[in-house]
Amino acid sequence: MSEESLGPAIGALLDELIDSGAELGLQVAVIRHGRTLVDAARGVADPRTAAPVEPGTLFWAGSTAKGVAASVAHVLVERGALSYDMRVAEVWPEFGSHGKDRTTLRHVLTHTAGVPGLPSGTSAADLCDWDGMCAVIADAEPWWEPGTRFGYHAKTFGFLLGETLHRATGEPISALLRTHVTGPLGVADEVHFGVPRPLLPRVARQVGSDTRRPEPGSALSRAMPPGVVPDADYANRPDLLTSDIPAEGTMSARGVARIYAALLGHLVSPARRAEMAAIAFTGMDEVMGFPTSCAFGYGPFRPSGRGRPGSTFGWLGANGSTAFADIDSGVAVAVMRNRFGDFTTAARMDQLIVDELA
Repeated sequence: MSEESLGPAIGALLDELIDSGAELGLQVAVIRHGRTLVDAARGVADPRTAAPVEPGTLFWAGSTAKGVAASVAHVLVERGALSYDMRVAEVWPEFGSHGKDRTTLRHVLTHTAGVPGLPSGTSAADLCDWDGMCAVIADAEPWWEPGTRFGYHAKTFGFLLGETLHRATGEPISALLRTHVTGPLGVADEVHFGVPRPLLPRVARQVGSDTRRPEPGSALSRAMPPGVVPDADYANRPDLLTSDIPAEGTMSARGVARIYAALLGHLVSPARRAEMAAIAFTGMDEVMGFPTSCAFGYGPFRPSGRGRPGSTFGWLGANGSTAFADIDSGVAVAVMRNRFGDFTTAARMDQLIVDELA
């Protein structure tokens, strides 16, 4: 197996998935040690027009954007603009209510801040109101003392991190992303929290209804009320697509893969990279209700289940998208799709990459 064999192997799998109807549109990007090995696109971006998927097509990728948001924070810490142990209330005083004054940026990045919940009536339209959402989170009563427990902050993560960065730097997180990450890497038009309206025609249309809704009354339903559970209709809403909701985002595979490739390269120091990938928490997820592990702002697992804990850092998205880096292999990978579903395709792609590059 070799790097040269990877492109044809990925292409064959893409063709199989599209031809079988398992997928509608797909992008895959693989970068190793700074060299692009795969930048592939197949299928249909919009079934209404039969527009093809191209390398620059943008895909709503759900929580895959959480890894992008965390990366912005790490780059700012690398440059001395922030400290992991900075208390959120130092820059965002309103957030210090109800005993949250000891919450730090580290707690935010590791989903241990204790504010995963949203009011039961929260709607998708509410998520588009940045100031309103930040006011709700600032006034929230914590579920636990910051740093003592872990729970997936499915929707609140982006506002909590984004407003902390905004208050600390004076710039919204979308501007920080462009200035410090996507602009210098030449992918400012390909990775977004809120998509600029002129770029909306480049966004693939999500299809399908394979969405698991939280059990009523569960901790997850309190963190993600019915009105904000993502599905294809949710992902296609122009108001959501164009709003900064940094727990979610829209991107191309090659754009986000370049971010992770830069994190493996020059964007942060080797010591910080190792800290980012290191397991920061292992134990019960108080929101999802099962044991898990978390890296420093990222999920620590490859979709295939391969890899060494402490080497992989990235995130999976609700529709089955993924983007991650693996320190040991020097590989950055992204898979984008527009048929809502599970992570089977991402896992198959990753397993193929592991096998071909072995």
